[in-house]
Amino acid sequence: MVSTGTGTGTVRRVVSLVPSLTEAVAVTEPGLLAGVTDWCSHPPGLEAIRVRGTKNPDVPAIIDLAPDLVLANEEENRAPDLDVLRAAGLRVLVTEVRTLPQAFSELERVLVEGCGLTRPAWLDEAEDAWRAARTECGAAAVVPVWRRPWMVLGRDTFAGDLLARLGVRNVYAGHAERYPRVPLPELNDGRADLVVLPDEPYRFTPEDGPEAFPALPAALVSGRHLTWYGPSLSEAPEVLGRALRAALR
Repeated sequence: MVSTGTGTGTVRRVVSLVPSLTEAVAVTEPGLLAGVTDWCSHPPGLEAIRVRGTKNPDVPAIIDLAPDLVLANEEENRAPDLDVLRAAGLRVLVTEVRTLPQAFSELERVLVEGCGLTRPAWLDEAEDAWRAARTECGAAAVVPVWRRPWMVLGRDTFAGDLLARLGVRNVYAGHAERYPRVPLPELNDGRADLVVLPDEPYRFTPEDGPEAFPALPAALVSGRHLTWYGPSLSEAPEVLGRALRAALR
């Protein structure tokens, strides 16, 4: 937990600067959202004012919306932007999510303590789905999240924790950096028997990514299921597990 303001007064207007949290609020109580980022793609058809991106939000526009609460994340959003919002008198709740248990506790904090909502059924369903998750994968993997330059999952990441719970051993889990830059020849040095390629933040596709790892089977996975914490967690174990099993078949 990084910072916050716990619930004070009635929350009627929320600005979310985190796509995961946007989906969580929209599915639970859609009428609360007054503003969201350009990257907030779920649920489809979301009606709210767009306030640019997670790293370059339109701070004056957010202030003009006069929200009762702004939702942010310590990794996705920039501290200087959040400081300006606080200085303008807005209440800002900042989440920190690096493990699955943290995701569940932070979602409850955002929805129940922050927004004043009843704990949603989908959150219980997500916890149940992960308790029942299959962990038989047993593969060592490299997990690129960017190319030009190549960057991979390192230590202490939410996505890495999800993969570990599905039986995937991240080759770079012990790296000093959370998202190290690694030369491509090193990624192909024989330590991994699988490459996991999500479609965000870099959009890896069957035509863009697997060709760089000619000796490795490639699991192309949904970034929303690997990196988002929200309602997508309910189906993430099955969706990710299916992609991993298909790659290793």
